[in-house]
Amino acid sequence: MEKIIVWYLRMSVVYFVTGAVAGFVMILWPENSGYYLKSHAHLNLLGFMSMMIYGVGYHILPRFSGKQLYSPKIMHMQFWLANTGLIGMAVSWPFADPGSTSFPLLISSAISLIAVALFAFNILKTVKSV
Repeated sequence: MEKIIVWYLRMSVVYFVTGAVAGFVMILWPENSGYYLKSHAHLNLLGFMSMMIYGVGYHILPRFSGKQLYSPKIMHMQFWLANTGLIGMAVSWPFADPGSTSFPLLISSAISLIAVALFAFNILKTVKSV
């Protein structure tokens, strides 16, 4: 397995544990849980689930299609963008004013969206003629 794919899977587990700890902390101090709810959700869904899907997808889908990954360079770039965007969102959510979007949250969300689009593009180009 390629080293970068192992890093996708490692980060997935890191986000899973971090999200679980955040959930536990929310139970201990429910009066403050509203500040961390969105961070908790993003760490579990965009962190754990998406990173796992990215890693497994990059490992398995080229093999199922019998083709080389369209762009390993995009895969590496997407890893850094996905992690940067997620960490930015997880840190920004507790400080965002309800009903408005902070600039750091907007930038982090845009970076995450770019990472999702790069994954979709790379995988679709890989399996396009199967």
